Amino acid sequence: MATLGNPQNTIDILKKYQFRFAKKFGQNFLIDTHVLDKIVHAAEISKEDCVVEIGPGIGTLTQYLCESAGQVFAVEIDDNLIPILEDTLSAYDNVKIIHDDILKVDLNALVEEQCGGKPVKVVANLPYYITTPILMGLFEKHVPLESVTVMVQKEVAERMKAAPGTKDYGALSLAVQYYAETYLAANVPPNCFMPRPNVGSAVIRLKLHRENPVRVRNEHLMFDLIRASFNQRRKTLVNGLYNAGGFGLGKEELSALITGLGFPETVRGEMLSLEAFARLADAVSEAQNSSGFLP
Repeated sequence: MATLGNPQNTIDILKKYQFRFAKKFGQNFLIDTHVLDKIVHAAEISKEDCVVEIGPGIGTLTQYLCESAGQVFAVEIDDNLIPILEDTLSAYDNVKIIHDDILKVDLNALVEEQCGGKPVKVVANLPYYITTPILMGLFEKHVPLESVTVMVQKEVAERMKAAPGTKDYGALSLAVQYYAETYLAANVPPNCFMPRPNVGSAVIRLKLHRENPVRVRNEHLMFDLIRASFNQRRKTLVNGLYNAGGFGLGKEELSALITGLGFPETVRGEMLSLEAFARLADAVSEAQNSSGFLP
């Protein structure tokens, strides 16, 4: 079986199937064996593991996963890649190709039926235009996950790890840090891909928390508040929340809640830690209950 980490083997497969890259799917195939080894190493894959790969492409990373994992489920949306995957993965009996959109796949059912409910490891070279919806979908649907090891745009990796008050800090930072511990495994230059992207990339590993680092009564409300506070990043927190509909509260009430938590009235959302947003969500929830507001 030709190893696709070798650039010439990748070129040969693409020519054999007269494959044309689809811009709408953000396709950039890895052609560097060292990076492929780093991804599998960072994900800590063993024969005990069920692995879900998102966007396998022509099967480059999939081959490496099949060598290391017990079972691999490769979810691919592009019709044109299915026959290629059936070819490049034909030597492996521990892989199942799922021809579907990852945002529509019921991964909870898949994990239950195929892996006996045991938490899975997700590994992916993610299309950069859809990184955030995919990650948030995995987290918010509470898919049983042990870890998520993904190749993303370098600046997205920096946003995931960012601390309050920094330029990269935002809704994605808070969401990722609420659900997982972040570890930057590798920086990957553009020449490791075919075709070459215009930006640098990074491999980041998200190890799911056994217990979330903060307690909050209403997780959904907390993330609604976070999104509202960063939708208009340069506005004060009170204006951001009020412009998002106010969550059933008046501007003065919102301002009183924020100052009651020890923050100045002029504070922006980017200055609040995850713990502060959890406290704010609890305060808003209590105020809503007092006023009889029904979300």
